[in-house]
Amino acid sequence: MSNTSDSVTCPSCGTTSAGKFCGECGSALLGAPCAACSTLLTPGARFCHRCSAAVGAPARAATPPTARPQPPPSRTLLPWVIGTAAVFALVIIVAVQQSSATNTTVAGPDIPLDGPMSATSAPFAGGSANGVVRAPDISAMSPRERADRLYDRVMRLAAAGKSDSATFFATMATQAYEILDPADNDLRYDYGRMAELSGNLPVAKKQADAILASNPDHLLGLILAVRVAQLQGDTKSVARLSKTLLAVQATELSKNIEEYERHKGDIDAALVVARRK
Repeated sequence: MSNTSDSVTCPSCGTTSAGKFCGECGSALLGAPCAACSTLLTPGARFCHRCSAAVGAPARAATPPTARPQPPPSRTLLPWVIGTAAVFALVIIVAVQQSSATNTTVAGPDIPLDGPMSATSAPFAGGSANGVVRAPDISAMSPRERADRLYDRVMRLAAAGKSDSATFFATMATQAYEILDPADNDLRYDYGRMAELSGNLPVAKKQADAILASNPDHLLGLILAVRVAQLQGDTKSVARLSKTLLAVQATELSKNIEEYERHKGDIDAALVVARRK
């Protein structure tokens, strides 16, 4: 019989177990290493956050030089494979950047930031113990959660003036939103902003047009359309859209639409610029 002092509660199923893996569901417990790459697993994880191996999977053997190449993945799975690879690449890059990041408060015209950009508030940051940040269980995130974290990361970098990094992550975020196939105006705006920041103006304009097709006075659709027109050098459209934005802003804000509250910083900044024209 196992020593009860060594037993812990499994964060995945709630069963009291001893050792490094849950005896009920097989999830990792505190201090369990990945069998494939020896990375310390997040308690409750079913997959390794570093190499994606299933918990309890045997160590990976080196592929013989003469081994035949595996057939390409099915076309129906290809977008998900690309998205997953992009997310894992992001995790590695963020981990490196966060190791040398300083707690500096940043602010900009696009989004309000009310706290330091620390490792614990950055996208893909996990829990911490004794000041050591643990990587999150990426397998537990939904595609939208991954896209939202990328969006927040890009906007923080853009507000801090780190345009090169913002463009890099925006391109990655655009791929994440392509997988989601945005079906609501909040997602369409986020997708359009990421496309705009990555230099993909046709996609950004398409998202702005889709928002305005659902509501010609939608503030986020007008704001996105203004930004695209500015980058295209279309001064007449900028003036026309800015005039519409000022005319409808009071009525639209009174509707208390959820995405208006989420993007309040963008709306406030756009109204200030529109009043100057």
